Amino acid sequence: MEANNRVNGLEEKIKGPTNPMVTPLLTDLYQFTMAYAYWKGGKHLERSVFDLFFRRNPFGGEYTIFAGLEECIRFIANFRIGEEEIAFLRQCLPPTCEDAFFDYLRGIDCSDVEVYAVAEGSVVFPKMPLMRIEGPVALVQLLETPFVNLINYASLVATNAARHRFVAGKSKMLLEFGLRRAQGPDGGISASKYCYMGGFDATSNVAAGKLFGIPLRGTHSHAFVSSFMSADEIVDKSLRSSNGSTTCEDFVGLVQSWLNELQYTESLRGSFGETNQSELAAFTSYALAFPSNFLALVDTYDVVRSGIPNFCAVALALNDLGYKAGGIRLDSGDLAYLSCESRKFFCAVEKEFGVPGFGKINITASNDLNEETLDALNKQGHEVDSFGIGTYLVTCYAQPALGCVFKLVEINKQPRIKLSEDVSKVSIPCKKRCFRLFGKEGYPLVDIMTGVNEPPPKVSERILCRHPFNESKRAYVVPQQVEELLKCYWSGDSGTPREELPPIKEIRERCIQQLDQMRPDHMRRLNPTPYKVSVSAKLYDFIHFLWLNEAPVGELQ
Repeated sequence: MEANNRVNGLEEKIKGPTNPMVTPLLTDLYQFTMAYAYWKGGKHLERSVFDLFFRRNPFGGEYTIFAGLEECIRFIANFRIGEEEIAFLRQCLPPTCEDAFFDYLRGIDCSDVEVYAVAEGSVVFPKMPLMRIEGPVALVQLLETPFVNLINYASLVATNAARHRFVAGKSKMLLEFGLRRAQGPDGGISASKYCYMGGFDATSNVAAGKLFGIPLRGTHSHAFVSSFMSADEIVDKSLRSSNGSTTCEDFVGLVQSWLNELQYTESLRGSFGETNQSELAAFTSYALAFPSNFLALVDTYDVVRSGIPNFCAVALALNDLGYKAGGIRLDSGDLAYLSCESRKFFCAVEKEFGVPGFGKINITASNDLNEETLDALNKQGHEVDSFGIGTYLVTCYAQPALGCVFKLVEINKQPRIKLSEDVSKVSIPCKKRCFRLFGKEGYPLVDIMTGVNEPPPKVSERILCRHPFNESKRAYVVPQQVEELLKCYWSGDSGTPREELPPIKEIRERCIQQLDQMRPDHMRRLNPTPYKVSVSAKLYDFIHFLWLNEAPVGELQ
């Protein structure tokens, strides 16, 4: 399903949500019961403003990556309630609901809705609106649950990916291998998309590769290795050289001759004896199938005594025919030690046989990796070039939910506030603008919210930034750069120019760039410095005026 939207006078088609299950019925029942109550009370068309935000950064960190915006825009661009859905809603709602309400549902779309949001892939912080949604109150309530659902997991897993990237370092390749452990098909697809957005390089998920253009990586499993008994199972033993000029009629024999060479090489003597011949057969067969992309899983039997020598024999045979082996994967054992031993072996082979670059063959590690194991490997010292990460990444094992909320901040141009005995749950009222202020060194210093009618902060002009609720926390800031954060991404029929939805590679680049721009103490794993989120002096005064005005006055007797 596709919808049309006008952008700067030009009609643009916006595809429907990636997951066809994302429909107007993907919501909580109370959204429809509220919609009926609004309609019955004649309030359904009242103009409302809602903020979508979160209250606490995940994983014990001090930053979050905003993701999921494109799916929200796809959803509202194609928002229609069809006859099948109307029939189902009739069954769900009490029989006292009037027919005219269902006629109202048939006629609604999001042409009277506006969505302002932070750019997807941005670094964001608690309390700051990630999205501001304006429109008829009953309709916007119907958008609440789908929006929160689409933003929550996307932002959580993108942040998890960014944290893994930070620990691994920029030079390492990160591969997302989580599909089989993800929470269902949509969890797997979403994880692949948002891990790539958060800084991963590739995925094993073929469907995600097709849908989003994410690079794919993968080799073989232990089952492939253990499925072979001997080299006799290899029927076609011939392999053409990479340039097509010659053909090796007995590639199996060539591999065996190289293994013999390795066994009798002085510099390698004592590191291994007889290798597992069924493993050698598996590696040889795989190399015959993929001579240009030979990457072997070497821990099925014994990494040092069998897997590495067998791999090197096949890699050297491929080298004779003009091919370059892709590398190895370690999936168990002491990854730091095994990677170092593998590197020593590769370097010894390069020196002994004069094969340029052999010592730098790629080493990939997998096996239930997470932030902590990456950090431990760094401290131990290792020779891993690529990390394949699955379960802990895609399930967000360290924290299962982000906790986005969707709060009414204005209706009919009247500011509204949600109070709580827990100050962290008090909402920041009224329609707001949000700005990021940068200091002399180019780092972001503070994010500030202002009333929509206040003059925006200006470069080189001192502004008082206040903590929303703590009167003693305040500071003057003289920004060297000011960036407005909320921009229009869906204008409906308002005619407001809107931002285009960028391709995923651009979003990924923005994410990496924004993370590089952050001050290091905000990014560190242990005891990171909290980033400051503030309000203008005028908004601070208004929050506390409204708070006092709305809070009931107690009476003591």
